[in-house]
Amino acid sequence: MNDQQSNRQIFTISELNRRTRQLLETHFPILWVEGEISNVACPSSGHWYLSLKDKNAQVRCAMFRNANQRVNFRPKNGMQVLVRGRVGLYEDRGEYQLIIEHMEEAGFGALQRQFEQLKAKLSAEGLFDADNKRPIPSSITHIGVITSTTGAAVKDILSVLKRRFPAIKVSLFPTAVQGDEAAEQIVSALADANGCKDLDALIVSRGGGSLEDLWSFNSEKVARTIAASRLPVISAVGHEIDFTIADFVADLRAPTPSAAAELISPDGQQMHAQFSRYQSLLNDIQRRIINGYQQQLGHLQKRLQHPGSKLQQQAQHLDHLDIRLRRAISAELQGYRVQGNLLTDQLCRQNPSHQLEEKQQKLSVAVKHLRKAITQKQEKLQLKLAQSMHLLDTVSPLKTLGRGYAVIRNSDGEVINSVKKVRPDDRLTGQLADGELLLAVTDKNNKTLG
Repeated sequence: MNDQQSNRQIFTISELNRRTRQLLETHFPILWVEGEISNVACPSSGHWYLSLKDKNAQVRCAMFRNANQRVNFRPKNGMQVLVRGRVGLYEDRGEYQLIIEHMEEAGFGALQRQFEQLKAKLSAEGLFDADNKRPIPSSITHIGVITSTTGAAVKDILSVLKRRFPAIKVSLFPTAVQGDEAAEQIVSALADANGCKDLDALIVSRGGGSLEDLWSFNSEKVARTIAASRLPVISAVGHEIDFTIADFVADLRAPTPSAAAELISPDGQQMHAQFSRYQSLLNDIQRRIINGYQQQLGHLQKRLQHPGSKLQQQAQHLDHLDIRLRRAISAELQGYRVQGNLLTDQLCRQNPSHQLEEKQQKLSVAVKHLRKAITQKQEKLQLKLAQSMHLLDTVSPLKTLGRGYAVIRNSDGEVINSVKKVRPDDRLTGQLADGELLLAVTDKNNKTLG
């Protein structure tokens, strides 16, 4: 056997597959793959086995039970999905496969990625910053509504305003709220509304729907038009759980169209009841003042002397007092009215909903940052583990035995590293890579190999 043949490293099939798996897992990061499901198998173990394919190729996949329990649908053949996973190798068969850790339906996932990308872009530009938000006027007399004329949103807004404060004037700027042309129409309606000089604020609204139904309000052009609006904009798109880019860039987000109408309108019944209380209070004060003056007048009448000139003089003085009384009462009533208006404005400005919404947005961003940090830390630890396993395999003594070396031990199990420890007729054991040999010493040579 020549030197070239003796230096060859020969792998078993198991070793080759193990090395290949470690190489794939180490050099491929966590990745996203989109494709069509085929060959679905769901055995009693709870694991899922399937293939993902496109028109030119396919790859076998496995999704273990601890991961697929978080999926809210069952995979079916022909379903288009988006998965996140890592590349691996099934060692028993030598088959390359994708280990799936997350799965979602592809249509929604694609739209959601576009939504998150645009949200991150506009947020980085500062379009969501609170400093850029225009304040909503505390007293609104004329509101512009941008929505469909046939939808439920405009009916809800008008119904709430009629019930709460019918004095508010409403101008409708009709637009499509769904479909390919909706975004352009919304932008045009915003421009028309900003051209009206007597509007106090705008409501951009539509009813609930799926992510696809609300997609017009995730348009970058719509978002930038709202941000550039001269008038403050209230976004009331979908239901309370729905969020669009328009919600983040608007000056105020309302969970529903009805809630938007309530936010910009005072409660007329409550104001009427408060004014009624003020009126009763003022009437009581007026009566007490008049009664006091009447008592004073009664005392003066008793002291009044009969001569006509004195009587006329006192009557004239009484008229002057009556005029002053009425003026004083009128001025005091006006003061109470001004104080009532100031208290009403302060109550509207101290509404805590604005601060609560800002805290909820900050909490959402913090949670996303935490999840990203956990994922990055996990990936680093997995890479470090793979490298350590590779290093351990490299320094393993079994590999040395596999190249033709042996470990010699005496009957006591001690390793023999010198001929001086051996005597003729000793029984020795030689450990090779795949087993042991029993050796008998017939002679020994003390020559040193040089």
